[in-house]
Amino acid sequence: MIKGANAFVPTVPLRVAVRGGLEAMALLLTEQGTVRGDGDVVFHGAPVHPTNAVRLTGGADGTAWLEADLTRIEAEIASVLVVGSTSGGAIRDVAGPSVEAFAPDGTPVARYDVTDAGGETAMVLVELYRRAGGWKFRAVGQGYVNGLAGLARDHGVNVADAGPAPAPAPTPLPAQPPAAPVPHFAPPHPVKGPAPVQAYAPVPFAAPSPVTPPAAQPPVADRWSYGAVFEPYTWTGRDNDVISVDGLPPGPVIVELAVNGDGYTGLWLLDRRNKNKDNLVNSTEPDFRGRMLAEVPGKGPLRLRLEADGPWQVRVLPLAAARRLTAQKLECGGPDVLLHTAGPADLTIRYRGDDNLIVHLYELAGHQDPTALPSYENVVNEIGKRRETLPLPEGPLIVHLEMADGPWRAQLKHL
Repeated sequence: MIKGANAFVPTVPLRVAVRGGLEAMALLLTEQGTVRGDGDVVFHGAPVHPTNAVRLTGGADGTAWLEADLTRIEAEIASVLVVGSTSGGAIRDVAGPSVEAFAPDGTPVARYDVTDAGGETAMVLVELYRRAGGWKFRAVGQGYVNGLAGLARDHGVNVADAGPAPAPAPTPLPAQPPAAPVPHFAPPHPVKGPAPVQAYAPVPFAAPSPVTPPAAQPPVADRWSYGAVFEPYTWTGRDNDVISVDGLPPGPVIVELAVNGDGYTGLWLLDRRNKNKDNLVNSTEPDFRGRMLAEVPGKGPLRLRLEADGPWQVRVLPLAAARRLTAQKLECGGPDVLLHTAGPADLTIRYRGDDNLIVHLYELAGHQDPTALPSYENVVNEIGKRRETLPLPEGPLIVHLEMADGPWRAQLKHL
């Protein structure tokens, strides 16, 4: 499975292998997404749940084993999180982290290979959750740079000797634009790097009607002070390629991709070893259009590896170029990066695609480092047509539709 995918598994006693030398742990959660108490945490210090439905059974050769008897899990438990952590170093340094579930006869029923780990030291690898009278296996891959303590607190665990995480006071937003000059994003900045191919017309960033393309909306940079402001960088090309963008300030940026073609589209960040690091796009949608979050490294250029079947255009934009969420309906298609700068509000998303919808929130209040994003909160991870209403705290906030292979509509309802 790829990150975000899910599938039904048989309602039987499953054996779950956590590979890569990770320390395994399980959290049994209610519908509210929290544990009921310490007994719902299965780890090396308490390897068996009080009901005996979930247990750690040891391991060898870098593999930890969990047993989850889906037939015995209490009705109040809505899901079981399979967690992996490191005792030293980051998960990206682990060789081949994966989770695989087996039926009692040894038949493999689901597997997730973690391919985009970063600097986190703990990660929700997989979720086993109830659906339509059965159980599903979801590849989650949500990391926590603040480790097991942060992951545990997010799910209602009282972390010993740590106390509750302090709630930072919201940082007031400036009433005026940032001191740095705010560029106009149309027309695009002249192409830097390789000259554009002239054998075909440039690829416009546009989605099929009636979806409004992101570039058709004027960017709003007022009252947004997070992240550097710079002129867009634009590349055009055809088929598979590697793109290197020099001169960008370190920190989060928007990568906008448009491909004309009906084949597979994949986009990866490359690390210092020139290896795939983070997967930004993994789509079979024809004429892919989307905006993705990426982080420019502190040293060296932003490097991207693109797999595409046909002509394409890539633009790198500052966060200030993202569209704002307002009470007006925002219609688009594909992954996107949106900004919320108002007070507490409810966000309604109506998704009309057939594949995954994955939405992350990045709360920036109190976050002082403009060169790196804080840990995100995954608020939607579903398949097929959906209508979701999400409570948003006071901004500044980034709403990242990481996967959305289909049209969608978003609208704020202010409190």
